Amino acid sequence: MAFTTDRERVAEHLDMGSELLYLSRQDVERLQLTRDAILELTRQALVEHGHRRYEMPAKIGVHPYDNVFYHAMPAYLPGPGIVGMKWIECYPDNPRTFDLPQTTGLLVLNDVDSGVPLAVMDSTWLTAMRTPAVTVLAAATLHPDATTFGMFGCGVQGIEHVRYASLAMPGLETVYVYDTNEAAADALIAKLQPEQDLRIVKGASPEAITKSAQVLSSATVILRRPLAVVKDEWVTTGQTILPCDLNTFWDPRTARRADKYIVDSIEEHELFASMGYFPDGLPEVVAETGEVLAGVKPGRENTDEIIVNSNIGMAVCDIAVGHAIMRAALEHGAGVRLPL
Repeated sequence: MAFTTDRERVAEHLDMGSELLYLSRQDVERLQLTRDAILELTRQALVEHGHRRYEMPAKIGVHPYDNVFYHAMPAYLPGPGIVGMKWIECYPDNPRTFDLPQTTGLLVLNDVDSGVPLAVMDSTWLTAMRTPAVTVLAAATLHPDATTFGMFGCGVQGIEHVRYASLAMPGLETVYVYDTNEAAADALIAKLQPEQDLRIVKGASPEAITKSAQVLSSATVILRRPLAVVKDEWVTTGQTILPCDLNTFWDPRTARRADKYIVDSIEEHELFASMGYFPDGLPEVVAETGEVLAGVKPGRENTDEIIVNSNIGMAVCDIAVGHAIMRAALEHGAGVRLPL
């Protein structure tokens, strides 16, 4: 699915300036934007970012509780002509305390030419889908011959990481999964094994998975103080590590000694570091994820390199996927029109 700048096609379905489209979580999910489409949209957004064809300030936020954050994530992609902002919050205790998702939010899209709001949509599904898309696109680029993948965290993000990995990494044969809640790992396997050709194995421990997989990812909680669950001594030459949870899950020494430390956004990682999320200091960054995907900077240059690629989420990817969701909704008559 390619980007479009066809404003007239949107205007055929929406009285711009007089109404906006509202999409609930159910509306978004029912549109069934395919994972292949999301991979391609995310790849294009990352390439635009890698070529510096974007405007995206680092996330600003507020923090009502120590382990909670709200982020405002605006972005503009001049090539496809997309502008918008995601307002997202993360409450790690939500599943246990309120039986609610850890991460929820809204995405707003505007018309670039006039500035009027076009759509407001739930961004829970969007976030759950585009986050693993970034991980596996990076994994496929940094470790194209990988046959083994290790996933820490078996919630919504973990499930989608496994699904996306099977799509974007054609050589993959075995996925190892681990969660501190063993039932979550069992549920992931029961849900995904019937639909996957690759083998999904429950890891005996974080150490066992770390020592078994060429590519490793984590989608757990985001905390200021590292949990350092995966010890540095378990990591060996040639591995690729892709955290979605900053440096929470990993021994900080691994990122510091890695041959390459790559991030999706230097500016955003520096902002998190200023808020205390890297208490040992932010490792030296050699490239951004988009630069590697765009071929602007090198990724893996030899088989022995240890590469850590931290991706915490960028608004350019959100608005790219959100725009496609809006277009699909307009064409299928989904959602509710609200007067402005």
